[in-house]
Formats: sequence, structure tokens, C-alpha cells
Amino acid sequence: MQGSVQGVGFRWAASAEAERLGVAGSVRNRFDGTVEAEIEGTADAVAAMGAWLEHGPPSARVERVDADDLEPRGDRGFRIA
Repeated sequence: MQGSVQGVGFRWAASAEAERLGVAGSVRNRFDGTVEAEIEGTADAVAAMGAWLEHGPPSARVERVDADDLEPRGDRGFRIA
């Protein structure tokens, strides 16, 4: 995610939303000021998490989300990296 996404509680809010939706994966800050998330779960849950990531928590300002389909890694749970 690009925009005002670091220092606004984005990762913690994403973790709470992932828990609510029952998806696995991780979210982390990158050195370039963006946030990267990897999400695994049912198609509907991943789509719902993707929709949430497009706006994030109220304190964030998401300008752009780039998404790629990757092979699932079999993650269990959701972690802040």
C-alpha cells in the first residue's frame, strides 16, 4: 500500500481485520514508506481483506494498492513482521 500508511496504526488495524475475517499471512512496513501484506484464506475472505486494505484504518490515507497472486505458503495465523 502506498500513501500515508506508516505511523498510523495500519499494521495493527490490518491484523485485527485479518483476525475478524479469518485470513492468515503477514503485514510489514517497508523501508520505502509503503506497507506490504501477504494474505491467505478462502477467496471471499481474501477479497474482503483486499477491499479493506484499499482504505485501511481511519488514520491512514491509501493512495494505491498493487496486488499479485502468489502460491499459498500454508501460513497459519496472521503476524505483524
